[in-house]
Amino acid sequence: MDSALGLHRLHFAFTITYHYLFPQLTMGLALLIFILKTMALRTGNPLYENAARFWTKIFGINFAMGVVTGIPMEFQFGTNWSRFSKATGGVIGQLLAMEGMYSFFLESSFLGILLYGREKVGPRIHWFASLAVFLGSWLSGFFIIATDSWMQHPVGHRIGPNGEIILDSLSALLLNPWTFVQYAHNMTASVVTASAVMCAVGAFYLLSNKHTEHGRLFLRIGVPAFALSSVFVAFPTGDIQGKMVAQYQPVALAAMEGHFDTKSGASLNVIGQPDVENQRIDNPITLPKVLSFISYGRWNAEVKGLNEVPRDQWPDNIGLLFYSFNIMVGLGTVMIALSLLSFLALRLKKLDTNKPLLWALLLAFPMPYIATTFGWMTAELGRQPWLVYGILRTADGYSTRVSAGNTLFTLLGFLGLYALLSMLFLFLIQRELAKGPE
Repeated sequence: MDSALGLHRLHFAFTITYHYLFPQLTMGLALLIFILKTMALRTGNPLYENAARFWTKIFGINFAMGVVTGIPMEFQFGTNWSRFSKATGGVIGQLLAMEGMYSFFLESSFLGILLYGREKVGPRIHWFASLAVFLGSWLSGFFIIATDSWMQHPVGHRIGPNGEIILDSLSALLLNPWTFVQYAHNMTASVVTASAVMCAVGAFYLLSNKHTEHGRLFLRIGVPAFALSSVFVAFPTGDIQGKMVAQYQPVALAAMEGHFDTKSGASLNVIGQPDVENQRIDNPITLPKVLSFISYGRWNAEVKGLNEVPRDQWPDNIGLLFYSFNIMVGLGTVMIALSLLSFLALRLKKLDTNKPLLWALLLAFPMPYIATTFGWMTAELGRQPWLVYGILRTADGYSTRVSAGNTLFTLLGFLGLYALLSMLFLFLIQRELAKGPE
Protein backbone atom coordinates (compact mmCIF):
# COMPACT_ATOMS: atom_id res chain seq x y z
CA MET A 1 0.00 0.00 0.00
CA ASP A 2 1.17 3.53 -0.76
CA SER A 3 2.62 5.03 2.44
CA ALA A 4 0.70 8.30 2.02
CA LEU A 5 -2.56 6.42 1.43
CA GLY A 6 -1.94 4.28 4.51
CA LEU A 7 -1.33 7.33 6.68
CA HIS A 8 -4.40 9.11 5.30
CA ARG A 9 -6.48 6.08 6.23
CA LEU A 10 -4.88 5.81 9.67
CA HIS A 11 -5.39 9.55 10.29
CA PHE A 12 -9.08 9.46 9.45
CA ALA A 13 -9.59 6.16 11.29
CA PHE A 14 -8.11 7.65 14.46
CA THR A 15 -10.11 10.86 14.15
CA ILE A 16 -13.46 9.20 13.57
CA THR A 17 -12.91 6.43 16.15
CA TYR A 18 -12.09 8.96 18.85
CA HIS A 19 -14.99 11.20 17.82
CA TYR A 20 -17.55 8.42 17.94
CA LEU A 21 -16.78 7.67 21.58
CA PHE A 22 -19.00 10.66 22.40
CA PRO A 23 -22.03 10.58 20.03
CA GLN A 24 -22.74 6.94 20.82
CA LEU A 25 -23.34 7.93 24.44
CA THR A 26 -25.28 11.12 23.70
CA MET A 27 -27.66 9.46 21.24
CA GLY A 28 -28.54 6.68 23.66
CA LEU A 29 -28.57 9.00 26.66
CA ALA A 30 -31.01 11.35 24.91
CA LEU A 31 -33.62 8.58 25.01
CA LEU A 32 -32.97 7.75 28.68
CA ILE A 33 -33.11 11.44 29.68
CA PHE A 34 -36.42 11.77 27.86
CA ILE A 35 -37.75 8.76 29.81
CA LEU A 36 -36.59 10.32 33.10
CA LYS A 37 -38.18 13.67 32.22
CA THR A 38 -41.42 11.92 31.27
CA MET A 39 -41.48 10.09 34.61
CA ALA A 40 -40.76 13.35 36.44
CA LEU A 41 -43.64 15.10 34.66
CA ARG A 42 -46.08 12.24 35.26
CA THR A 43 -45.23 11.53 38.91
CA GLY A 44 -43.98 14.86 40.20
CA ASN A 45 -41.25 12.91 42.03
CA PRO A 46 -38.14 15.12 42.37
CA LEU A 47 -35.95 12.00 42.27
CA TYR A 48 -36.60 11.67 38.53
CA GLU A 49 -36.00 15.38 37.95
CA ASN A 50 -32.67 15.31 39.79
CA ALA A 51 -31.62 12.22 37.87
CA ALA A 52 -32.55 13.84 34.56
CA ARG A 53 -30.59 16.97 35.49
CA PHE A 54 -27.53 14.88 36.42
CA TRP A 55 -27.54 12.95 33.15
CA THR A 56 -28.17 16.10 31.15
CA LYS A 57 -24.87 17.47 32.51
CA ILE A 58 -23.11 14.27 31.43
CA PHE A 59 -24.85 14.62 28.05
CA GLY A 60 -23.68 18.23 27.74
CA ILE A 61 -20.03 17.34 28.37
CA ASN A 62 -20.16 14.53 25.81
CA PHE A 63 -22.00 16.74 23.31
CA ALA A 64 -19.31 19.42 23.56
CA MET A 65 -16.58 16.83 23.06
CA GLY A 66 -18.46 15.41 20.09
CA VAL A 67 -18.67 18.84 18.45
CA VAL A 68 -15.00 19.64 19.06
CA THR A 69 -13.80 16.29 17.69
CA GLY A 70 -16.34 16.16 14.85
CA ILE A 71 -15.46 19.45 13.16
CA PRO A 72 -11.94 18.32 12.08
CA MET A 73 -13.48 15.40 10.18
CA GLU A 74 -15.34 17.83 7.93
CA PHE A 75 -12.03 19.45 6.99
CA GLN A 76 -10.37 16.08 6.41
CA PHE A 77 -12.71 15.46 3.50
CA GLY A 78 -10.92 18.32 1.79
CA THR A 79 -7.39 17.95 3.14
CA ASN A 80 -6.97 14.16 3.13
CA TRP A 81 -9.70 12.93 0.77
CA SER A 82 -10.11 15.66 -1.84
CA ARG A 83 -10.64 13.32 -4.81
CA PHE A 84 -13.34 11.47 -2.87
CA SER A 85 -15.01 14.79 -2.00
CA LYS A 86 -14.85 15.97 -5.61
CA ALA A 87 -16.36 12.75 -6.93
CA THR A 88 -19.10 12.29 -4.31
CA GLY A 89 -19.76 15.81 -3.01
CA GLY A 90 -22.96 16.12 -5.03
CA VAL A 91 -24.41 13.18 -3.09
CA ILE A 92 -22.99 13.17 0.43
CA GLY A 93 -23.02 16.97 0.56
CA GLN A 94 -26.82 16.83 0.57
CA LEU A 95 -26.90 14.53 3.60
CA LEU A 96 -24.22 16.32 5.60
CA ALA A 97 -25.91 19.69 4.97
CA MET A 98 -29.26 18.31 6.17
CA GLU A 99 -27.56 16.88 9.25
CA GLY A 100 -26.25 20.31 10.15
CA MET A 101 -29.36 22.32 9.28
CA TYR A 102 -32.17 20.06 10.46
CA SER A 103 -30.76 18.04 13.34
CA PHE A 104 -27.64 19.62 14.84
CA PHE A 105 -29.28 23.02 15.33
CA LEU A 106 -32.45 21.40 16.71
CA GLU A 107 -30.44 19.37 19.20
CA SER A 108 -28.06 22.15 20.27
CA SER A 109 -30.76 24.82 20.59
CA PHE A 110 -33.00 22.80 22.87
CA LEU A 111 -30.01 21.43 24.79
CA GLY A 112 -29.44 25.01 25.95
CA ILE A 113 -33.01 25.13 27.30
CA LEU A 114 -32.58 21.70 28.89
CA LEU A 115 -29.34 22.72 30.61
CA TYR A 116 -30.10 26.28 31.64
CA GLY A 117 -33.83 26.90 31.24
CA ARG A 118 -35.35 24.83 34.03
CA GLU A 119 -36.06 27.90 36.20
CA LYS A 120 -37.16 30.01 33.24
CA VAL A 121 -39.69 27.76 31.50
CA GLY A 122 -42.48 25.57 32.81
CA PRO A 123 -42.12 21.82 33.37
CA ARG A 124 -43.96 20.97 30.14
CA ILE A 125 -41.71 23.18 28.02
CA HIS A 126 -38.70 21.69 29.76
CA TRP A 127 -40.05 18.21 29.01
CA PHE A 128 -40.55 19.23 25.37
CA ALA A 129 -36.92 20.38 25.26
CA SER A 130 -35.85 16.85 26.26
CA LEU A 131 -38.03 15.45 23.45
CA ALA A 132 -36.48 17.87 20.92
CA VAL A 133 -32.95 16.95 22.03
CA PHE A 134 -33.83 13.27 21.63
CA LEU A 135 -35.34 13.80 18.16
CA GLY A 136 -32.45 16.03 17.07
CA SER A 137 -29.76 13.58 18.16
CA TRP A 138 -31.48 10.62 16.52
CA LEU A 139 -32.17 12.61 13.34
CA SER A 140 -28.50 13.55 13.25
CA GLY A 141 -27.65 9.87 13.52
CA PHE A 142 -29.95 9.13 10.59
CA PHE A 143 -28.25 11.52 8.18
CA ILE A 144 -24.77 10.31 9.14
CA ILE A 145 -25.82 6.67 8.80
CA ALA A 146 -27.48 7.47 5.46
CA THR A 147 -24.15 8.85 4.24
CA ASP A 148 -22.22 5.75 5.23
CA SER A 149 -24.99 3.47 3.94
CA TRP A 150 -24.78 5.09 0.51
CA MET A 151 -21.05 4.35 0.50
CA GLN A 152 -21.85 0.74 1.41
CA HIS A 153 -24.78 0.37 -1.02
CA PRO A 154 -24.88 3.28 -3.49
CA VAL A 155 -28.33 4.06 -4.95
CA GLY A 156 -30.13 6.98 -6.64
CA HIS A 157 -27.17 8.26 -8.67
CA ARG A 158 -25.59 8.26 -12.11
CA ILE A 159 -22.04 8.74 -13.34
CA GLY A 160 -21.38 12.05 -15.10
CA PRO A 161 -19.23 12.56 -18.23
CA ASN A 162 -16.15 13.44 -16.16
CA GLY A 163 -16.55 10.54 -13.75
CA GLU A 164 -18.33 12.55 -11.08
CA ILE A 165 -21.21 10.92 -9.20
CA ILE A 166 -24.44 12.87 -9.72
CA LEU A 167 -27.48 12.55 -7.47
CA ASP A 168 -30.50 11.45 -9.49
CA SER A 169 -33.06 10.77 -6.75
CA LEU A 170 -33.04 12.27 -3.28
CA SER A 171 -35.87 9.96 -2.24
CA ALA A 172 -33.87 6.89 -3.29
CA LEU A 173 -30.92 8.22 -1.31
CA LEU A 174 -32.98 8.79 1.84
CA LEU A 175 -34.93 5.54 1.48
CA ASN A 176 -31.90 3.34 0.83
CA PRO A 177 -32.83 -0.05 2.38
CA TRP A 178 -29.31 -0.40 3.76
CA THR A 179 -29.82 2.84 5.72
CA PHE A 180 -32.80 1.65 7.74
CA VAL A 181 -31.17 -1.63 8.72
CA GLN A 182 -27.86 0.00 9.67
CA TYR A 183 -29.66 2.86 11.44
CA ALA A 184 -31.73 0.51 13.60
CA HIS A 185 -28.62 -1.50 14.48
CA ASN A 186 -26.49 1.57 15.24
CA MET A 187 -29.06 3.44 17.31
CA THR A 188 -29.84 0.33 19.34
CA ALA A 189 -26.11 0.00 19.99
CA SER A 190 -26.07 3.59 21.28
CA VAL A 191 -28.79 2.66 23.79
CA VAL A 192 -26.63 -0.30 24.86
CA THR A 193 -23.77 2.13 25.54
CA ALA A 194 -25.89 4.66 27.43
CA SER A 195 -27.74 2.08 29.52
CA ALA A 196 -24.49 0.26 30.36
CA VAL A 197 -22.98 3.55 31.53
CA MET A 198 -26.10 4.33 33.59
CA CYS A 199 -25.95 0.88 35.16
CA ALA A 200 -22.25 1.31 35.94
CA VAL A 201 -22.85 4.64 37.69
CA GLY A 202 -25.77 3.18 39.64
CA ALA A 203 -23.64 0.20 40.68
CA PHE A 204 -20.79 2.54 41.67
CA TYR A 205 -23.05 4.59 43.94
CA LEU A 206 -24.45 1.49 45.63
CA LEU A 207 -21.04 -0.12 46.12
CA SER A 208 -19.59 3.12 47.54
CA ASN A 209 -22.74 3.75 49.61
CA LYS A 210 -23.21 7.23 48.13
CA HIS A 211 -26.34 8.64 46.49
CA THR A 212 -27.89 5.20 46.99
CA GLU A 213 -31.45 6.30 46.20
CA HIS A 214 -30.37 7.60 42.81
CA GLY A 215 -28.16 4.54 42.32
CA ARG A 216 -31.20 2.29 42.66
CA LEU A 217 -33.14 4.50 40.23
CA PHE A 218 -30.32 4.32 37.67
CA LEU A 219 -30.45 0.52 37.87
CA ARG A 220 -34.25 0.45 37.60
CA ILE A 221 -34.06 2.50 34.39
CA GLY A 222 -30.73 1.27 33.04
CA VAL A 223 -30.95 -2.49 33.50
CA PRO A 224 -34.19 -3.05 31.50
CA ALA A 225 -32.87 -0.75 28.75
CA PHE A 226 -29.54 -2.60 28.80
CA ALA A 227 -31.22 -6.00 28.52
CA LEU A 228 -33.70 -5.02 25.81
CA SER A 229 -31.18 -3.16 23.64
CA SER A 230 -28.48 -5.84 24.03
CA VAL A 231 -30.86 -8.46 22.69
CA PHE A 232 -32.28 -6.18 19.98
CA VAL A 233 -28.84 -5.19 18.70
CA ALA A 234 -28.15 -8.86 17.97
CA PHE A 235 -31.60 -9.89 16.81
CA PRO A 236 -33.30 -8.73 14.71
CA THR A 237 -31.14 -5.73 13.75
CA GLY A 238 -27.75 -7.45 13.64
CA ASP A 239 -29.22 -10.52 11.99
CA ILE A 240 -30.88 -8.47 9.25
CA GLN A 241 -27.73 -6.46 8.63
CA GLY A 242 -25.74 -9.68 8.33
CA LYS A 243 -28.18 -10.88 5.66
CA MET A 244 -27.81 -7.54 3.84
CA VAL A 245 -24.03 -7.99 3.80
CA ALA A 246 -24.48 -11.53 2.46
CA GLN A 247 -26.75 -10.24 -0.32
CA TYR A 248 -24.86 -7.13 -1.44
CA GLN A 249 -21.28 -7.65 -0.16
CA PRO A 250 -20.58 -11.41 -0.28
CA VAL A 251 -16.84 -10.72 -0.41
CA ALA A 252 -17.04 -8.88 2.92
CA LEU A 253 -19.01 -11.75 4.46
CA ALA A 254 -16.42 -14.28 3.31
CA ALA A 255 -13.58 -12.15 4.69
CA MET A 256 -15.34 -11.62 8.03
CA GLU A 257 -15.53 -15.38 8.46
CA GLY A 258 -12.22 -16.31 6.85
CA HIS A 259 -14.23 -18.28 4.28
CA PHE A 260 -11.97 -18.93 1.29
CA ASP A 261 -13.77 -21.69 -0.65
CA THR A 262 -17.37 -21.71 -1.85
CA LYS A 263 -19.38 -24.27 0.08
CA SER A 264 -22.95 -25.38 0.69
CA GLY A 265 -23.80 -25.78 4.37
CA ALA A 266 -20.91 -23.52 5.40
CA SER A 267 -19.72 -23.63 9.00
CA LEU A 268 -19.47 -20.58 11.27
CA ASN A 269 -16.00 -19.97 12.70
CA VAL A 270 -16.49 -19.17 16.38
CA ILE A 271 -12.78 -18.79 16.98
CA GLY A 272 -9.54 -19.28 15.10
CA GLN A 273 -6.63 -17.49 13.44
CA PRO A 274 -6.86 -16.63 9.74
CA ASP A 275 -3.88 -17.64 7.61
CA VAL A 276 -4.49 -15.62 4.46
CA GLU A 277 -1.35 -16.77 2.69
CA ASN A 278 -2.38 -20.43 2.95
CA GLN A 279 -6.09 -19.60 2.76
CA ARG A 280 -7.23 -21.37 5.91
CA ILE A 281 -8.28 -20.83 9.52
CA ASP A 282 -5.86 -22.26 12.08
CA ASN A 283 -7.18 -23.89 15.28
CA PRO A 284 -10.82 -23.31 14.38
CA ILE A 285 -13.85 -23.97 16.54
CA THR A 286 -16.82 -24.16 14.17
CA LEU A 287 -20.58 -24.55 14.21
CA PRO A 288 -21.58 -26.75 11.23
CA LYS A 289 -23.90 -25.15 8.64
CA VAL A 290 -24.60 -22.13 10.87
CA LEU A 291 -23.00 -19.57 8.51
CA SER A 292 -25.31 -20.70 5.70
CA PHE A 293 -28.34 -20.42 7.96
CA ILE A 294 -27.64 -16.98 9.46
CA SER A 295 -26.65 -15.60 6.02
CA TYR A 296 -29.46 -16.98 3.87
CA GLY A 297 -31.95 -18.66 6.22
CA ARG A 298 -31.22 -22.16 4.85
CA TRP A 299 -28.93 -24.76 6.41
CA ASN A 300 -27.55 -25.92 3.06
CA ALA A 301 -27.34 -22.55 1.31
CA GLU A 302 -24.23 -21.90 -0.74
CA VAL A 303 -21.85 -19.31 0.70
CA LYS A 304 -19.36 -17.89 -1.79
CA GLY A 305 -15.70 -17.96 -0.82
CA LEU A 306 -13.04 -15.35 -1.40
CA ASN A 307 -11.59 -17.42 -4.21
CA GLU A 308 -14.67 -16.62 -6.30
CA VAL A 309 -13.43 -13.05 -6.88
CA PRO A 310 -10.11 -11.56 -8.05
CA ARG A 311 -7.55 -11.00 -5.32
CA ASP A 312 -7.51 -7.24 -5.92
CA GLN A 313 -11.16 -7.08 -4.75
CA TRP A 314 -10.45 -8.73 -1.39
CA PRO A 315 -10.51 -6.55 1.73
CA ASP A 316 -6.89 -5.58 2.31
CA ASN A 317 -6.71 -6.59 5.98
CA ILE A 318 -8.62 -9.83 6.34
CA GLY A 319 -6.98 -10.70 9.66
CA LEU A 320 -8.05 -7.46 11.35
CA LEU A 321 -11.51 -7.75 9.80
CA PHE A 322 -11.91 -11.32 11.08
CA TYR A 323 -10.85 -10.40 14.62
CA SER A 324 -12.96 -7.22 14.65
CA PHE A 325 -16.09 -9.15 13.75
CA ASN A 326 -15.46 -11.85 16.33
CA ILE A 327 -14.65 -9.37 19.11
CA MET A 328 -17.89 -7.50 18.37
CA VAL A 329 -19.95 -10.70 18.45
CA GLY A 330 -18.15 -12.04 21.53
CA LEU A 331 -18.62 -8.89 23.59
CA GLY A 332 -22.23 -8.64 22.42
CA THR A 333 -22.88 -12.17 23.69
CA VAL A 334 -21.31 -11.35 27.07
CA MET A 335 -23.44 -8.20 27.38
CA ILE A 336 -26.63 -10.12 26.57
CA ALA A 337 -25.84 -12.64 29.31
CA LEU A 338 -24.91 -9.97 31.87
CA SER A 339 -27.89 -7.74 31.15
CA LEU A 340 -30.42 -10.60 31.30
CA LEU A 341 -28.91 -11.90 34.55
CA SER A 342 -29.06 -8.37 36.01
CA PHE A 343 -32.66 -7.97 34.84
CA LEU A 344 -33.61 -11.24 36.55
CA ALA A 345 -31.95 -10.09 39.79
CA LEU A 346 -33.73 -6.74 39.50
CA ARG A 347 -37.12 -8.42 39.12
CA LEU A 348 -36.38 -10.62 42.12
CA LYS A 349 -35.35 -7.48 44.07
CA LYS A 350 -31.90 -8.90 44.75
CA LEU A 351 -29.75 -6.71 42.52
CA ASP A 352 -29.16 -3.96 45.12
CA THR A 353 -27.40 -6.38 47.48
CA ASN A 354 -25.70 -8.63 44.92
CA LYS A 355 -22.17 -7.24 45.07
CA PRO A 356 -20.61 -9.58 42.46
CA LEU A 357 -23.28 -8.56 39.95
CA LEU A 358 -22.90 -4.88 40.83
CA TRP A 359 -19.16 -5.16 40.32
CA ALA A 360 -19.77 -6.87 36.97
CA LEU A 361 -22.05 -4.01 35.88
CA LEU A 362 -19.50 -1.44 37.04
CA LEU A 363 -16.59 -3.06 35.21
CA ALA A 364 -18.62 -3.80 32.06
CA PHE A 365 -19.12 -0.18 30.98
CA PRO A 366 -16.17 -0.22 28.50
CA MET A 367 -17.64 -3.25 26.70
CA PRO A 368 -20.16 -1.42 24.48
CA TYR A 369 -17.53 1.16 23.52
CA ILE A 370 -15.15 -1.61 22.45
CA ALA A 371 -17.88 -3.62 20.72
CA THR A 372 -19.17 -0.58 18.82
CA THR A 373 -15.66 0.40 17.73
CA PHE A 374 -14.97 -3.08 16.38
CA GLY A 375 -18.43 -3.15 14.82
CA TRP A 376 -17.64 -0.02 12.81
CA MET A 377 -14.24 -1.46 11.93
CA THR A 378 -16.02 -4.56 10.61
CA ALA A 379 -18.28 -2.43 8.40
CA GLU A 380 -15.52 -0.18 7.07
CA LEU A 381 -12.82 -2.82 6.63
CA GLY A 382 -15.37 -5.08 4.95
CA ARG A 383 -16.13 -2.41 2.34
CA GLN A 384 -12.49 -2.20 1.27
CA PRO A 385 -10.95 -1.80 -1.24
CA TRP A 386 -13.83 0.57 -2.06
CA LEU A 387 -14.72 3.99 -0.69
CA VAL A 388 -18.03 3.82 -2.55
CA TYR A 389 -18.77 0.15 -3.04
CA GLY A 390 -18.24 -0.96 -6.62
CA ILE A 391 -17.73 2.63 -7.89
CA LEU A 392 -14.77 4.42 -6.27
CA ARG A 393 -11.73 2.60 -4.94
CA THR A 394 -9.98 3.84 -1.81
CA ALA A 395 -6.71 4.27 -3.71
CA ASP A 396 -8.47 6.69 -6.08
CA GLY A 397 -9.99 8.91 -3.38
CA TYR A 398 -7.17 10.33 -1.28
CA SER A 399 -5.32 13.62 -1.69
CA THR A 400 -2.20 12.80 -3.70
CA ARG A 401 -0.67 16.24 -3.15
CA VAL A 402 -0.60 15.81 0.64
CA SER A 403 2.57 13.90 1.39
CA ALA A 404 3.06 11.12 3.90
CA GLY A 405 5.25 13.43 6.00
CA ASN A 406 2.58 16.12 6.20
CA THR A 407 -0.05 13.57 7.13
CA LEU A 408 2.15 12.04 9.85
CA PHE A 409 2.90 15.49 11.26
CA THR A 410 -0.78 16.38 11.59
CA LEU A 411 -1.60 12.93 12.97
CA LEU A 412 0.95 13.42 15.75
CA GLY A 413 -0.55 16.84 16.44
CA PHE A 414 -4.02 15.33 16.70
CA LEU A 415 -2.73 12.64 19.07
CA GLY A 416 -1.30 15.28 21.39
CA LEU A 417 -4.35 17.53 21.22
CA TYR A 418 -6.79 14.67 21.82
CA ALA A 419 -4.70 13.46 24.77
CA LEU A 420 -5.25 16.88 26.39
CA LEU A 421 -8.95 16.76 25.52
CA SER A 422 -9.19 13.31 27.10
CA MET A 423 -7.72 14.56 30.37
CA LEU A 424 -10.14 17.50 30.40
CA PHE A 425 -13.07 15.21 29.63
CA LEU A 426 -12.17 12.74 32.39
CA PHE A 427 -11.73 15.58 34.88
CA LEU A 428 -15.18 17.03 34.09
CA ILE A 429 -16.89 13.62 34.23
CA GLN A 430 -15.15 12.72 37.50
CA ARG A 431 -16.26 16.02 39.02
CA GLU A 432 -19.91 15.40 38.08
CA LEU A 433 -19.79 11.83 39.40
CA ALA A 434 -18.31 13.03 42.68
CA LYS A 435 -20.97 15.73 43.07
CA GLY A 436 -23.71 13.25 42.24
CA PRO A 437 -27.34 13.94 41.34
CA GLU A 438 -28.39 15.52 44.62
